[in-house]
Parts: sequence; structure tokens; C-alpha cells
Amino acid sequence: MHPAAAFAAPEREGLLAWLAENPFLAVFASAPGGLRVAHAPAIVRQAGDEVVLDFHLSRNNALTPILAAGADALAVSQGPDAYVSPDWYARPDQVPTWNYVAVEAEGPVSTLDEAGLVALLDALSAQAEARLTPKPPWTRDKMSPGRFEAMLGAITGFRLRVRRLEGTFKLSQNKPASEQARVAQALGHHPVARLMGRGASD
Repeated sequence: MHPAAAFAAPEREGLLAWLAENPFLAVFASAPGGLRVAHAPAIVRQAGDEVVLDFHLSRNNALTPILAAGADALAVSQGPDAYVSPDWYARPDQVPTWNYVAVEAEGPVSTLDEAGLVALLDALSAQAEARLTPKPPWTRDKMSPGRFEAMLGAITGFRLRVRRLEGTFKLSQNKPASEQARVAQALGHHPVARLMGRGASD
């Protein structure tokens, strides 16, 4: 995470909302021979007093046996990013930079049982299908009998218990409001410009 306090992310609720809106994660863990990363959509859940991220990987993924053994993992939700040209500032002697959003969740990982995996897959499809409204949502009831159950053996479900949750919303907050407005205007319809307009605390 960026060390500058100006770019500190919103409060915990804001970070969780970001993860819910941007649930496709890069999941990192240490494996024999070095670090490994996998990519997966996730569901953010409240489990008692804890926040958890549920996701699944192919059984053939290099990270699957590592996570199944109970390793700690780091999950990153990478938001939009944009180059910021010094030419866009009114003040002289500026340098190029990059605006971006990223949220990190770190903690121990455990495997889900079959019932938990099925619930996860149903939740993942429901979460994604809801964004396609007014299309009628897809459900696994549309699959041939037994096909869904046959495919379950190819994947493993995981739960990351969030021990650390941090984020960086680097949106030119270290610049005067007039300069922020110039950067947002120069970016036009870029998603970063829209985030700058909303503010990091939205």
C-alpha cells in the first residue's frame, strides 16, 4: 500500500464495499520455489465477527495444495489506473505519476466442504448475473442432470479469513482542488476520473 496518508483508503465499510463491487482477486501465497498467484472471483461474507473472502480454484492450480495446507494468502482487488501527465497541471516543475485504486486483504486460508463450495458457486453466479439485469438470471437448474455435480470434483473452494484489510485510493488528493479538477478533466471519461469526482470516501 502507498505510504502517503493522503492516499489512505476509506474506512473498513468502504473497503468492504469496494471488494463487493470489484470482487475479481489476485491471490498470492508463498510456495516451494517462490511466490505464486492465482486469479478468481470472490464473495465477501460476514461470518460472525469476521470478514471472509470465499473463492475457488482449479484442483490443478499450483496454489491449490498450498492453500489447502492452511497457508496465509494475500488477495488484491486492483481497480482502474491512469497515467497523469505533468502537462495537465497549472503549476510548473511537476513530474509524471499514476492514479489508481487497490485493496488488499490478508489472512489464513482454509478449504470449504462440498456444501460450502456449492453455496459459493451459487452465490458467485447470482452476484454476477445480478449485474446483467434485465436478463433473466442463469442458475445451475438449467444444466443437464448430474452435470454440475460431476464438475465439482475439478475445483476446490477456499475461505480467506481477513486479518488485515488495507487500501490505496491514489486520486491526486495531494494536489490542490484546482489541480485535481484539471487532471479529472484531462482524463475525460476514464473510470479514474469518475472516481476522482466521487471522492475516495464514497
